[in-house]
Amino acid sequence: MFAVVVLHTASPLLFAYKTTTVGNWMASDVYNAVTRFAVPVFVMITGALSLGREYELSSFLKKRIGRLILPFLFWSLVYVFYQWYEEIIYFKGTVWENICLVLHQLKTGTSYHLWYVYLLIGLYLIIPIIGRFARQATEKELRYFLALWFITILISGPYLSRYSTAIELRYFSGYIGYLVLGYYLANKQINFPGLALIATLLFVCFAIVIAIGTYYLEVKTHELSTFFYEPLGPFVVVLAASAFLIAKNTLITIGPRLTKVFDKASANTLGIYFVHALILNILEINDINYLIFSPWIGIPVVALICFLISWLVIWVMGKVPVLKHITG
Repeated sequence: MFAVVVLHTASPLLFAYKTTTVGNWMASDVYNAVTRFAVPVFVMITGALSLGREYELSSFLKKRIGRLILPFLFWSLVYVFYQWYEEIIYFKGTVWENICLVLHQLKTGTSYHLWYVYLLIGLYLIIPIIGRFARQATEKELRYFLALWFITILISGPYLSRYSTAIELRYFSGYIGYLVLGYYLANKQINFPGLALIATLLFVCFAIVIAIGTYYLEVKTHELSTFFYEPLGPFVVVLAASAFLIAKNTLITIGPRLTKVFDKASANTLGIYFVHALILNILEINDINYLIFSPWIGIPVVALICFLISWLVIWVMGKVPVLKHITG
């Protein structure tokens, strides 16, 4: 979750490539590259925790999607009215026209970061089906699925699209692959010496490739290319899998007090996700952004400030009986 906040803190500077210095832009490029694993790993964790369980269909959908809808609608409307307050959108005409405007906003997303919630709802719809496959599939069949998913990702990219054929491979595309990858890596016992070290080296190498590759394309085309950043691209797939394996194979002992802090933060993760974009915007309006220091320092500092304020907001809301069900 903190990586997501870092990513969104760095992104405005990334898009200012024509007006900022190379050194400042490289800071945002590096932080973007290092944190690109975040959303894919969120999905992998969902797969690891969900695909191995047997669910009654209606109970699962009610529990997962039902829990998500109310906070999603609440925060979506918060962002609608924030856009109105900032005069990004305007309410005018009849009541019905304004309702249609809000409904259109809800259909497409009222804030840039809410795309993940739409993705999550879609994944929840498919989990009862893909979960049954994952539980009954052999290891060979899981590898077969993941291999086809990765091949589909490869030939969907602009530089390998020449190898694309009329064979319909979209059945193996999208974030569904991350669900299966998370389940596979969580349950696969890989008894390989130094696996955590190898995964760390892979993570570092691919983060460097993503950062340098993006810089190269920006210099070459004078435009910002997201080719290396794409979450459904080969570079981020390896980055995310490496991050997942590092976490799985690294044992860190922490004290009970710190464990309690982590547990409380984890319980508020979805709420923090909902509110952090609003907090970032408010900080920006008050000139608290990556420029308060050098971006190399300013980006993680502002991200930490945003994370803590977001957590505080959700914690306070959770203490209010009327609001605790919409914090996420």
